[in-house]
Amino acid sequence: MIETIDDIYQTYFHDIYRFLLSLCYDHHTAEDLAQETFFRAHLYIENYEGGNVKTWLFTVAHHAFIDHYRKQKRMVIKEQSFFLSLFDKKKAPVDTIVVHEEIQEIINMLKDLPEKHKSAVLLHDFHGLSYNEAAQVMNVPPTHFKVLLFRGRQAIRGRKAVEK
Repeated sequence: MIETIDDIYQTYFHDIYRFLLSLCYDHHTAEDLAQETFFRAHLYIENYEGGNVKTWLFTVAHHAFIDHYRKQKRMVIKEQSFFLSLFDKKKAPVDTIVVHEEIQEIINMLKDLPEKHKSAVLLHDFHGLSYNEAAQVMNVPPTHFKVLLFRGRQAIRGRKAVEK
């Protein structure tokens, strides 16, 4: 049983970080948003109604990303090649290189998807949230979430077919 915010942080930090990294493609921004997520969770823990902690944290993370995205929308940001310089392949262990390549493949698949489709695929397919939990995170009805997930998957399949 998870009892304190420290336990929650230790248990879910990596899931929240990977979700945010998949949305924003920037290590530093994802770290900042993950910290913001747990800060908000700490501030509003009294509003937590006792459901699934993971779902609640993903909801908080999704809202933190949306807030950040809205702020950044007004600014012009140059695309960074962060993942290309993340690891030095000469010095990195094989496992690190494999993880890097998997992350890059996922990013390439999701890169041009609309934000709602990207979030749906990430929440359900990569982070294992149920339809209802993911719909709750995105604040949409479960039926609409299923449509978003279907369209996101369809776009990925179409992209894979073009690549072959």
